[in-house]
Amino acid sequence: MADGLSYKARRRLSLVILLLGLPTYIIAAVVVVGLFDRPPLLLELAIYVGLGVLWAFPFKFVFKGIGKADPDEDTPE
Repeated sequence: MADGLSYKARRRLSLVILLLGLPTYIIAAVVVVGLFDRPPLLLELAIYVGLGVLWAFPFKFVFKGIGKADPDEDTPE
């Protein structure tokens, strides 16, 4: 594997990211946006949508192929 992480390690890491990292990111985004005067509704929606997409880019390699069967597992034929 090119990235050096096994399938099982990527599954565990993706679970940690989704259970701990994503809620933390959401709370941080809401707090940071709350520090400013409230923008118009459509601009605020655009900010949250942009931040919602932006969080996933650094973790793209972790989530890639997680929904598929384990490629390292021996399957009986």
